Amino acid sequence: MEAMINISGLSKSYGHKEILHNVNLQMKRGNIIGLLGPNGSGKTTLIKILCGLLREYRGEIVIDGHPIGVHSKSIISYLPDEPYFAAWMKVKDAIGIFCDMYADFDVERCRELCKRFDIQNNMLIKTMSKGTKEKFQLSLVMARRAKIIILDEPIGGVDPAARDVILDTILSNSFEEQTILIATHLIADIERIFDSVIFIQEGNITLDRDVEELRQETGKSIDELFREKFRY
Repeated sequence: MEAMINISGLSKSYGHKEILHNVNLQMKRGNIIGLLGPNGSGKTTLIKILCGLLREYRGEIVIDGHPIGVHSKSIISYLPDEPYFAAWMKVKDAIGIFCDMYADFDVERCRELCKRFDIQNNMLIKTMSKGTKEKFQLSLVMARRAKIIILDEPIGGVDPAARDVILDTILSNSFEEQTILIATHLIADIERIFDSVIFIQEGNITLDRDVEELRQETGKSIDELFREKFRY
């Protein structure tokens, strides 16, 4: 299958501390990919580079046949691991911003997702729980018809009962050619939707494999393999 994202020799440092070291990856078009590693392993740094938010790095990145720039930013829909709307905003205000910013934003699709999560149009951001904010931001991100979806800890703040609903939302609202990259530490809850997984430790890629091949070879779940690797 054709690669949507090609990364060659990517390294990133802050001062004398190297956060990513000679990362080489190919992320296939149409796959759901798990980016897994302990806190501080380089997951969020890698994501921010792909989204064009960090520009000082060494190496080469090609996304959908283009270097990082106007094209790549236009085809990536990104959910960060922190809330990013002002507390005074209402749901309808945030939806309006997405309508203005993104040509591929499907407002009716967003409203359907909000309805599924019981999020009303006039609800204030500041009145939402952490889990409700995450559901709302996921609704916005998944309502874009973007070629690439990048989710940084999309279920970290929601209760276990809501996690299956969120995962089903991700699956049911993706399309065949869409590439989805998900960084998470809640592997047992989310691994069922992965096509492939990447393990990252101290800025180094230690594993990049197809999920079914791994399960067949080892007889273990991805969560079990992760715990063995990182001694959780």
